[in-house]
Amino acid sequence: MGAGRGTLGVAAGLVLLALATLGYALPPAFDPPPLQVDAAFQSLPAQPEYERRPVVAADPYRTEKITIPAVGQQLQATVRAPATPGRHPAMVFISGSGNGSQEEFVPQAEFLAAAGVVTLAFDKRTVGYNFRDRDFSLLADDALRMIKYLRSRPDVDPNLAGIWAVSEGGWVAPIAAADPDVGFVVLISSPNVSPLSQVAWALNEQLLRLRAPAGVRDLLTRAMGNFGFDFLRHDAVPALRQMRQPVLALYGTTDPSIPFVESTQALTKALTETGNDKFTIRFLDQADHAMRIAGGPFAPGYLETLANWIKALPGAAKPTLPIAGATPTQRFQASDVPAAPWYAGGTMLGLTICLAAVGYVAGPFAELVVRLRGRPLTAAVHNAELWAPIRRRLRRMAWTGLGLLASVIAFITLLVMFSVNQAGAWPAVLSGWLIVRVLAVLMLLQEVTAVATVVSALRDGMRPTRGQHVAIAGVLGGTGLLLVAAAYYGLFSFPW
Repeated sequence: MGAGRGTLGVAAGLVLLALATLGYALPPAFDPPPLQVDAAFQSLPAQPEYERRPVVAADPYRTEKITIPAVGQQLQATVRAPATPGRHPAMVFISGSGNGSQEEFVPQAEFLAAAGVVTLAFDKRTVGYNFRDRDFSLLADDALRMIKYLRSRPDVDPNLAGIWAVSEGGWVAPIAAADPDVGFVVLISSPNVSPLSQVAWALNEQLLRLRAPAGVRDLLTRAMGNFGFDFLRHDAVPALRQMRQPVLALYGTTDPSIPFVESTQALTKALTETGNDKFTIRFLDQADHAMRIAGGPFAPGYLETLANWIKALPGAAKPTLPIAGATPTQRFQASDVPAAPWYAGGTMLGLTICLAAVGYVAGPFAELVVRLRGRPLTAAVHNAELWAPIRRRLRRMAWTGLGLLASVIAFITLLVMFSVNQAGAWPAVLSGWLIVRVLAVLMLLQEVTAVATVVSALRDGMRPTRGQHVAIAGVLGGTGLLLVAAAYYGLFSFPW
């Protein structure tokens, strides 16, 4: 009833070769080049010892719970203020991505309060901030409301009320810093490149650590190209150029989440172009993204550097060494992921899945309708013997297509979790990659053999019903489009 295995094998091989070639030929390509060595970062001078001198954090402080009205909601915050008389420098914490609970800042807030700095930590807003939509200007407005409150307090020096921002907060703080009420800015692990470049760089670094094949990176980056979230293309440079106040930027040499060399270059270039020479950039040895050692205690010198710099302002604004600390090493450039072309976008992928789904259910549904109407199943009955093997193949293709989609989604989710948590093991990555590729090849083989079976049945005199026509066209056409999509995402690329 079908072609010989040899013929089918040759046909499947040719289709596989064509799909592999298609995957290489279709844009966009993402291959970040190695970062060119900058002589300024080959050997940094050591951080001055006076910046890391011990800080006596033993003064009593009081804790106050407050509510600050903001756009669309009320923001809960906690102020920790030294009990000693007089006016003190003050600082607002701006969180990174995610929920942004004020509880994450408790250790640092308590240390600084006991060292003579008023601190304010607040819960990040939930209105207007989600996975898809992130308005950095709105987040900056929240921070400015906190600054306004601090400046109104009798125990705060209004000229020394500043902001501290970590990670995603590095795109928020410069926007807020355009307001002259912000007395200083502290940037912790601030990316200073676009969010999409930062995420792609972090994923690439993590995949290199997990020894993932190059195809895994192509799968992830091409999938990322489908996300049309506006905030991912945010340009940080214009806001950086607006900062006129003193800036302290701290980076860790083991931070796998941001391109710290390029982040530093973007920051220094933006500030110097606008004449702001009041910046202090320090690289802390072995510090990670949160200024901790492997997720544990804070890196040596972090809290001391922070407290000493704030308390020494305005004198600390212009250091003798603008850039100092442990020498950082960044292997690859941070590159924007090209946007997916129209034929690989989410809309086309959704239409492909819908077409296949219609085909999977059209045949059985049409036959059910005919039975309910009590009409004779002329063609279906006469061709039952020829239709049965085709129907079985279409069902297998439906399950394989569903399994491939589910496995790809699960695999991408696994890789993102590994990247976010900086965890994972290379056997899990290789196993997941093998599973999705085996399913893709299996779907290809099923497509070839199903086409051969349909052609053979037609030659033997089969006359498909309307429902069978829809089922055949939908499943074969939908699966064919899924194969092209799989080729675009690199599932047929060589080497295997």
